[in-house]
Amino acid sequence: MAHAWTRISYEGFPAWCAQWPDGSSAVVAEQGAQLLSWKTADGREHLYLSPASLRDGQSAIRGGVPVCFPQFNVRGPLPKHGFARNLPWQMLEADEGGIVMQLTGSEATRAFWPHAFDARLRIDVQAGSLSIRLDVQNTDQVPWSMTCALHSYLQVDDVAQTQLSGLQGLACWDALADTRFVQPPGDVGFAATTEQGFDRVFSTSGATGALLQLQQPNLQDGRRLQIAHSSTASEIVVWNPGLQLSHSLADMPDDGWRQMLCVEAASIDAPVQLAPGQQWSISQTLTLA
Repeated sequence: MAHAWTRISYEGFPAWCAQWPDGSSAVVAEQGAQLLSWKTADGREHLYLSPASLRDGQSAIRGGVPVCFPQFNVRGPLPKHGFARNLPWQMLEADEGGIVMQLTGSEATRAFWPHAFDARLRIDVQAGSLSIRLDVQNTDQVPWSMTCALHSYLQVDDVAQTQLSGLQGLACWDALADTRFVQPPGDVGFAATTEQGFDRVFSTSGATGALLQLQQPNLQDGRRLQIAHSSTASEIVVWNPGLQLSHSLADMPDDGWRQMLCVEAASIDAPVQLAPGQQWSISQTLTLA
């Protein structure tokens, strides 16, 4: 059983924190319901949080797991990645397994988007495993559409030595080269992308249930971080800013790109349409195996 979730200041962010008897822990910011830290029993941190992120309660937090809702990136008229990551969420409930944070339609959200909604982020922690699930309900009287993602920043020792498996056979769009192809067999490596970065969107259509594995040379006993997505994650986004972009990002250290790799559960190519009262969810589970 976890110790009670307690409200703390975590590196300058108002947040909720829990620790478990095995030594694992999780920290969730009130801003954006953004998961900032997940440590397993071995003391290893699995999420990257930029030390250069602004702590003003409004600017987007660089790192952890930002919730991109109701718009991904600049695919629409809203601010980049929507407004959910910039606004405070309320702690709805917490127990020994996890915590639920909630954001609903308000004057603050209607300043960006006219629709009524109920968004809840559930974070569950078990031995060696973490699950994060976004549940969205249309509480409006008219239908609306959205795109979204769980924009997970995974911490790595050196992205140039990191490999990601499980993407073979998926249709891929390389956003940097603007090319489309089917991902060939074999692991995806990042040694050759350090200058320009890496930005690809993989379509999971027809390949739901694919299990990704993130391998790093320094993980104990050759263990890997397994990454599973819900079937509603119609895309998987893999992103690293690389050297050049990191130098231009004010909220990222110049060498920050070396310590992170985003592997995101996303639904972005075809907007999700929700009728009044309809619900939808997307999730990602990380397991040290």
